[in-house]
Amino acid sequence: MVGKGGAGKSVISGTMARVLARDGSRVLALDSDLLPGLSLSLGAGPDPPEPPLREAAEKDEDGRWRLKKGIGPVRAVRRYATDAPDGIRLLQCGKTPREGLEPIMGAVNAFYRVVHRLERARTFDDWALVGDLPAGPRQVAFGWAPYAQTFVAVVQPTAQSALAARRVVRVARMREGARAVLVANRVTGPADVRHVEKLVGESVLAAVPADEGVARAERLGIAPIDHAPASPAVAEIERLVAALAGG
Repeated sequence: MVGKGGAGKSVISGTMARVLARDGSRVLALDSDLLPGLSLSLGAGPDPPEPPLREAAEKDEDGRWRLKKGIGPVRAVRRYATDAPDGIRLLQCGKTPREGLEPIMGAVNAFYRVVHRLERARTFDDWALVGDLPAGPRQVAFGWAPYAQTFVAVVQPTAQSALAARRVVRVARMREGARAVLVANRVTGPADVRHVEKLVGESVLAAVPADEGVARAERLGIAPIDHAPASPAVAEIERLVAALAGG
């Protein structure tokens, strides 16, 4: 999930992960956003004060971060991913504390190395991998989601959000074999959908409506699928998952 900050990436990715898990998939949620979001949207509660993956990293003789001996992607997920509802496993790179990035640099480096080895780990061949990336194109451009077959750009009906989505999609499509689709979020009707499509220059795959049930869930820090399971937004995200599964 990519796009502008505040566009709704975490809500949509967390709800997608829950839908996939309820449909029978084993799900690994991958959170590389340094700001809070995905854990709450999954219903897993607040982020841990210290990223578990920090224990997977060490510095070599030259002061460079590396994974500790014996830690590969399978062991990293088993040891350092945390549990989320519906059997989901959540692996996080960590959240920026008051002191800045330095305290979590080990976890950030470990996360980057783990995600680059996921495709070689046959354990995850039949898993659904759902990633929540931070705002903007930087992580997309620098390979923070090498596991991704499809990038979902979330865009609100504003010029700023559309411009960010267009840039991110363009970067994502530069990677051979990757596809990128657009999802309009917090739309109030067909006019908003048409406005988004005009701004981005192509059709959207899904249009998630502005939904007071989801808004209340976010204010309370509760997963939307738990707080408002029958809401129109959750229903549209379910349709989105089906559309992505159908290619």
